[in-house]
Amino acid sequence: MKPQNKEYSENYLFNDLKGLCLISPTDSVKPIFEPKIRLGILASGNGSNFEYIIKAIKNNQLNAEITILIVNNPDCLAINKAIKYNINYVIINHRICDSRLEHDNLVMNKLEELSVELVVMAGWMRIVGERLINRFKNRLINIHPSLLPSFKGIDAIQQAIDKRVKITGCTVHYVQKEVDSGSIIIQAAIPIKQDDSKETLTKRIQEMEHIILPLAIAKVAKDIRTIVRDNK
Repeated sequence: MKPQNKEYSENYLFNDLKGLCLISPTDSVKPIFEPKIRLGILASGNGSNFEYIIKAIKNNQLNAEITILIVNNPDCLAINKAIKYNINYVIINHRICDSRLEHDNLVMNKLEELSVELVVMAGWMRIVGERLINRFKNRLINIHPSLLPSFKGIDAIQQAIDKRVKITGCTVHYVQKEVDSGSIIIQAAIPIKQDDSKETLTKRIQEMEHIILPLAIAKVAKDIRTIVRDNK
């Protein structure tokens, strides 16, 4: 997708996806890291955002490497995408853990074992606890299908439809204890059409998620590496 005005780097308007869309903020300059930023991806479902992160890396739109995919569901379809692209994955099944804390600790230990720098929750259908959040403070991000702070929690797209709002979208944000309440990194806004169903709106929101998630990863990765450099 091409921005209408390449010189306008703060907000991009797109007239694609069969409707006008707004992404804010954006940066036309993609940061280059040496070595590449090390990502850990957490997923529970189809893995479409996971696959688009892979594609962004392969297309040189994102200077990163995926160190590990962690799934909490043995039937998670993201596993198939990890196999397809030859990416390491591990199943840490929350159903066999005695507590949320035990599951969080297993996830955290795997991320630390592989020296993951940035953790991306890409369709991760689990609330994570304070220990994991604090261990990866400002290095743990999530994507949510609404314009936060509106429509937090589950079934956000249906919430937007039920409230008859005219504009919705998706948000990448830092993860904190309160669900979907962390600082916002980037958002994409799209209009809700009169004839939209949950299925058609979901599809258009997901298309925007695939665009903004790599942008958010690049932005946060730049901040992480800047802090590391300044602390040397």
